[in-house]
Amino acid sequence: MVCRMFRIETEVDKARRDLLRSRLRDTNTAASPVLAALRGTLGEREAPLHVWGLDAAGGLAGGLVGHTWTTWLHVTYLWVDTRHRGTGLGSRLLAEAERLAAGRGCTAARVETWDFQAPGFYRRQGYEVVCVIPDYPPGITEYTLTKRLG
Repeated sequence: MVCRMFRIETEVDKARRDLLRSRLRDTNTAASPVLAALRGTLGEREAPLHVWGLDAAGGLAGGLVGHTWTTWLHVTYLWVDTRHRGTGLGSRLLAEAERLAAGRGCTAARVETWDFQAPGFYRRQGYEVVCVIPDYPPGITEYTLTKRLG
């Protein structure tokens, strides 16, 4: 009979986090030929992608923050000031991000949004719902949507 003793700790530890991330990356790379092929290439790293919409006075009217990784654009934030909603600014920001991502070799895009935010907006831009998580957080539904680019 094997008896193992473990001590469980819960403090935030950046060094252990980095070690864990490294070990998980090594495990995943060993298990996946696709991830193994990415090791050491430019596609292995996330590259920031930002698109800004400025009003006539140079103020922030809206923006998109995301990144590209391998052949994917990941939209992290897309926001348009209430004064500029309905003007097409959101569509222009998203289209520009998709254009830039395609220029980086991306063939697809993904985004997460809540039910009260913009699932309809993304559908109108050609995105399809691939995941629905009810009650995340309680009382709200989260959607993951994807789109093929090009």
